[in-house]
Order: sequence, then structure tokens, then C-alpha cells
Amino acid sequence: MAETGGADAVGDANAAGAANTRPSQVPQAPQASTANTAIEIIDGAIATVDVSKHPVASIPESDLSLADIERSRSRPLQLGLYIAVILVALIAPYWLGRTLAANRTAWLVSHLNLLNAQGVAFVSWTVTLLAVTGLGLMIVDVHKWLWRTVFAVSLAAEQFIAGLCLLRFNFWYSTYVVYGESAGLANAANLGIIAAGFGVAVFAVLWVGLLVLVRKDSPLNVLTRSWASFILFFVIELIALAVVLGALLYMF
Repeated sequence: MAETGGADAVGDANAAGAANTRPSQVPQAPQASTANTAIEIIDGAIATVDVSKHPVASIPESDLSLADIERSRSRPLQLGLYIAVILVALIAPYWLGRTLAANRTAWLVSHLNLLNAQGVAFVSWTVTLLAVTGLGLMIVDVHKWLWRTVFAVSLAAEQFIAGLCLLRFNFWYSTYVVYGESAGLANAANLGIIAAGFGVAVFAVLWVGLLVLVRKDSPLNVLTRSWASFILFFVIELIALAVVLGALLYMF
């Protein structure tokens, strides 16, 4: 029995030594395949997950520069035609208005007396404001013909009113000579145009001043954003119209 016990002890010792010398089994990490997969640790376990492919370039390779692309998109004939239309809108309506004022004065006075000074000033201010707004939006969005059309039509209407009312620096003398006692309506139209132009000048000075003087981290910098600038522009224009309707109309 002692020999048997000794043999068993020796066998257990040998088995324990063999177990100690046996290399430990380490779990093998899954190998990423050549497909769109990656190895990540999820909830403490190593796993292979799918990943998205890189987007395929939608623009083919080209030797053209950005300037070449923009040049290919330009339409010099259309641009030249539009400039000619703007020149006509500047000259022809003003000439037509002055011609009517000089040759059809009695007819104009008989029809314009149906209006009041506030309404005439508001109409001329609105037409001028549309022209300026169309010009600004045309500069921002050069590819839309809507703003070009708005600018051209509004400019022609504004020039016609300016010619009809003899707009100039000392317009009150000319309107009194031509229209006599009815010169107040012509003066009101001229004041509406001047108010819109003065509002544009004030807005331009304020906006440039904000760009130059206000720091980027200042709360006032929000006024340089497109929507805020648009609101600021109309607020200034409304103030200019209020000044004309509330005070200046009674001075002419």
C-alpha cells in the first residue's frame, strides 16, 4: 500500500508539472477580412464589424482650373445684352417723363390732383426700394434672372417718376415753374425717391462700420449676418420714409 501511495504521489506530481509547463491558451482575435470590416471591442469582447465604404468621387479628374470652369459658364452675350437693357432703363424712362412734364403739363395736373402727397411719396419710395433690393439680391444670387428682372423693371419705373417730377438737386424750383400750385405732389414723389436713396447710404455706412470696427466675438457681430443685415436695411428704410411722411412733406 505504501508503494502504491508513493507511485500515485509521483504520478500526481508529474501531472502537475506537465500542467504547469503547458502553454496557456489565449483567445485569438478574429482576423479582419479584406471586405469592409474592422475589429472593435464591444462589451469587453473582440468582434468584427462592418464599416461603410469611402464615397466614390463624383467629379471626374480634370486639368481645368476653377477659373476655367467659371469662364466656361459665363455668357458674355447675355451680360452685354443685360447691360444694354439697364442703360435703356436709365435713360429712356427719364427722358419720357421729362417730355410729358414739359408738353402735357395740364393733363398731368388734372390727373395727379386725384392723389395725395403721402400716397405719391409712398409709391415713389416703394419703387426705389424695389430697385435697390433687386440690385442687392442680383449681386448675391447672380444666376437668377428674377432679381435681374425686378431690378430692371423697378429702375425703369423709378426713372420715369424721377423724370416726370423733374428730380434734381434743387427740384423744388423746377417743379414750381412747371406745375405751379400742384408742385407739392411732384415734390412728394422726389422726396420718396430721396428717402430710399438716403436709407441705402446710411445702411451702407453702418454695415461697413460694423465690419471694420466690431470684433468677431462681439454680440453686435450678429448684425453682419445676411438675415440681420436684411432686417436692418428695411428698418432704416422705414425710418427714412417716416421722416418724409411726418415732417419733410410739409416743408415743400
